[in-house]
Amino acid sequence: MKIPEWLPDTNRPKRPEGSTTEPFIDRLTEPFNKFFKIEAAGGIVLLSCALIALGLANSPWATEFANLWHTKVGLTIGDFVLELSLQHWINDGAMTVFFFVVGLEIKRELVLGELREIRNAVLPVVAALGGMVVPAGIFLLLQHGKPGADGWAIPMATDIAFVAGFLALLGKRVPFGLKILILTLAIIDDIGAVLIIAVAFTDQISLPMLGWAGVGLGVTLICRWIGVRVISVYVLIGVGIWFAVLMAGVHATVAGVVLGLLTPSKPWLAERSLLKVLSGTVGRLREDREKDKQMEHHEEAVQLLGAAAQKTISPLDRLETSLHPWVAFVIMPLFALANAGVRVDMVALTNPVSIATAAGLALGKPLGIVAFSALAVKLGWARLPKGVNWKILTGAGCLAGIGFTMSLFIAGLALDDDLLGSGKIGALVGSAISAMVGFTLLWWFLRDKTPSPDES
Repeated sequence: MKIPEWLPDTNRPKRPEGSTTEPFIDRLTEPFNKFFKIEAAGGIVLLSCALIALGLANSPWATEFANLWHTKVGLTIGDFVLELSLQHWINDGAMTVFFFVVGLEIKRELVLGELREIRNAVLPVVAALGGMVVPAGIFLLLQHGKPGADGWAIPMATDIAFVAGFLALLGKRVPFGLKILILTLAIIDDIGAVLIIAVAFTDQISLPMLGWAGVGLGVTLICRWIGVRVISVYVLIGVGIWFAVLMAGVHATVAGVVLGLLTPSKPWLAERSLLKVLSGTVGRLREDREKDKQMEHHEEAVQLLGAAAQKTISPLDRLETSLHPWVAFVIMPLFALANAGVRVDMVALTNPVSIATAAGLALGKPLGIVAFSALAVKLGWARLPKGVNWKILTGAGCLAGIGFTMSLFIAGLALDDDLLGSGKIGALVGSAISAMVGFTLLWWFLRDKTPSPDES
């Protein structure tokens, strides 16, 4: 964090008066800080890792690259052994944090966002429903009765990171209502994907372990009720719930979503409490200064202010803010490296599973979103957001066909090894087509648009 010039910094060497030269460390880190604050940065890093994985999987080092992700990594405590491949630790472990953040975003939308009011939620809910049903229908139409039919859910989800990135690249021309519609639609898609993962891709359930997961959730609620505010306590309970869900046979990432939904969205202290603490602290410090007491209450005041300021931010906001960079720049890129590395050949590209997946994303998504939205508007259930017409919605529907992260994730759950490569290729091709077509259409339809004051 760059310190303003008007604040004295005891750790910064004094410069000659009038000098504007920044410390070397500030000049070194500032470009990186600016990059990580760009909305599209996460998508850029994710795409780069996907391209690297594709390149290595089709290089002379393909075997070594594949073997890396099958390396066994485990934990042994006495007779207990938990051993998974590196890829499974990423998909079942690290991605649980990703799904936890998804749960936080869903909770935010339900409590504070567009899903709070039914009237505002109708259009994105109906559009998301169309964006899930039609792609799955196209996939099943092409794969009915064939071995790849189990992959029907692959083209159903929208990758919110890439969609947000492309909308950011379009700048202020994108109507605010369109941003809310598409991002809310992507959140609802995530809800659908989580339900599908929990229901459709669970083979055998261990009821005792599921019961222990329930006990863990109960302990979480009790801790909330009695006012436990130490994050590390919830982390330990969360790890236990994750392990119980993993051992129960339910996909472990579901635990992340549930814990995200249980996270409080209200701060522990009201803003007036912070103002009261601030007023009292300033008064005490002023008295110390007037009495020339060398600021004897300084350290106590700083600690009190810090604690009060932290507790006036809700746990949901604090966790989402702190975890988002890790998810965007570490977990999702790792997932792309571990899962996007598929060998590209004509057999995989022309495989019916690949074609069905690509068609579901590139054709099914825009068809479903626009058709279901038109039905909702015609029936009088909803109306298009301000500044959005049917051409713009069509372009946005195409952009929503970027399924990448969740499509690859579901493909790994739904398809056997002999069809998995084709499913992943189809997801990558369909997402690439959706990105190019959607971005081009939106750029063309929005090229002369200037945002109104309430949209900027």
